[in-house]
Amino acid sequence: MKPSLQTLLPLLASLSSPTAAYWKGFNLGANLPSGACKAQSDWETDFRTLQSLPGDFTSVRLYAASDCNTLANAVPAAIATNTQILVGLWAEDADHYNAEKQALLAAIQAHGHEWMIAVSVGSEDLYRGNTAPSTLAGQIYDVRGMISQASVGASSIQVGHVDTWTAWVNSANNEVITACDWVGTDGYPYYQDTAIADAYNVFWQSVENVRSMVNSVKPGVWVWITESGWPVSGGDMGAAVPSYSNAQMYWSSVACAAFQQAHTFWYTLQDYTSSPSFGVVDQNFNPVLNLQC
Repeated sequence: MKPSLQTLLPLLASLSSPTAAYWKGFNLGANLPSGACKAQSDWETDFRTLQSLPGDFTSVRLYAASDCNTLANAVPAAIATNTQILVGLWAEDADHYNAEKQALLAAIQAHGHEWMIAVSVGSEDLYRGNTAPSTLAGQIYDVRGMISQASVGASSIQVGHVDTWTAWVNSANNEVITACDWVGTDGYPYYQDTAIADAYNVFWQSVENVRSMVNSVKPGVWVWITESGWPVSGGDMGAAVPSYSNAQMYWSSVACAAFQQAHTFWYTLQDYTSSPSFGVVDQNFNPVLNLQC
């Protein structure tokens, strides 16, 4: 049987240049700025936009499967544009979780699994404290079992969880690390009231703290950078000041370094109606930063 790219990634990391082995892309929501749900054509616009940016971006992280018919619309768009998806499933509320699972299962049954990078069961649930670690670990095992039976070869799809770095370094959550094939860490020096001059060191210290904890609990599990960014506009957070120049500095130092050493999904592609706003493209899908690395 032909090995999947997911199976080969650790080998590629040891044999190839760093940037050749890592997924890099953006976090994308399922709603338009108007609040309406994205149609397939909207997803295609998003995917073609990120592919047009400097840096060869061909992957995205999505937060949900069933909300706004996310996978029903996004997967055909991804296949049409050769985009790979890190699938997110909401884990809170039993009915919502079951709907998410069924939406993922339907997408695999309709389109196979080659469009998938991996699956994240939940997002920042431990940080919010709304789901017990044992419950979340059980859901990770549950989704892994479902995927392995859904399609020939789908057992190669890795299942993990995304949470804040502060949640991962809390030993009370080690059961979730044990359940994960990979760990996604979210870190925002902006929300830590950090001056832009100190943001690089603050961010990478958070990543190293997570790596250290994960390695002590389950050696060999990769830590992915699933969210970070710096706002171009919005309110100050202590010494952290949103601005285009600060966002540019953060991109050039943190993002460009992250793309060379970890699977990385930046926050975010477009959110110009939000405050604070982290988007790297404006309402016309034109870059607001120099995204060259």
